[in-house]
Amino acid sequence: MTPAKSRFAPGTLGHAVDQGAADLAAAGIDTARLDARLLTAHVLGRDASFVLTHPETELTTAQQDAAQNLIARRAAHEPVSRILGEREFWSLTFRVTAATLTPRPETETLVEDALARIRAMDREGEVLRILDLGTGTGCLLLAVLSELPRAEGLGIDISPDAVAVAADNAQRLSLGARARFQVGDWTAGLSGPFDVILSNPPYIAEADRGTLPPEVLGFDPHGALFAGSEGLDAYAAIAPQAAKILAPGGIVILELGQGQEAAVAEIFRRAGLIPDGTRADLAGIPRSFAAIAGGG
Repeated sequence: MTPAKSRFAPGTLGHAVDQGAADLAAAGIDTARLDARLLTAHVLGRDASFVLTHPETELTTAQQDAAQNLIARRAAHEPVSRILGEREFWSLTFRVTAATLTPRPETETLVEDALARIRAMDREGEVLRILDLGTGTGCLLLAVLSELPRAEGLGIDISPDAVAVAADNAQRLSLGARARFQVGDWTAGLSGPFDVILSNPPYIAEADRGTLPPEVLGFDPHGALFAGSEGLDAYAAIAPQAAKILAPGGIVILELGQGQEAAVAEIFRRAGLIPDGTRADLAGIPRSFAAIAGGG
């Protein structure tokens, strides 16, 4: 590949970023320059702002080689979060591994929805019991606990490796005293009652497998992505189980795939729960679905 033109001298931080951005753009990466900044800064143990303010910094040969290696991985469509081993969610930093989904901005909609509902009921000061099904990194549960100082939570995942990552994230965020994580198949073996159930379940239809970007299909665990021919299998499994372990008046809040709100509402209605609307993400897509247990 022809070296990228750069206004910075070879061997400098600015030159490395310019070259990396050009390589990533050639590989079809939409966020080429941002990603080049993040990856090159990571090699130096700095944040991305350092790249902007100190472009004339001289890199050692080892640092140049390390930056080129990270750029090559990103050019192969490995997500930045996988390369760095972490991702920000709800202004908190979460460790991610091959066993977990990478937390995504649209999933913050569930945190917003849960907190808004809890505050509307004037329950944010209570000792609420929160359950997170398919916890992955633990991002949903830990984000909510970070805002509710008296709440306690349990995260469940079928993957022992994911459970270990979530438990580590809880300790890193100083939330380990109020969050537990264990291996399980949805609610099997749990008796409740829980005041809030959260979940970002798999919801992609098998037929849509080929439409996913390589950053998702090639790196996220497929068990956390796909849910049968219509993408509804996980909802169908969770709904009747949630109905059994929710406290009266308790709420279940789940992430939706695009266009799934009507089908998911019907699944939860049939399970005896009361659908209570959706909340849209920043793109205007209904992303968070809520249902309420009767008797509250």
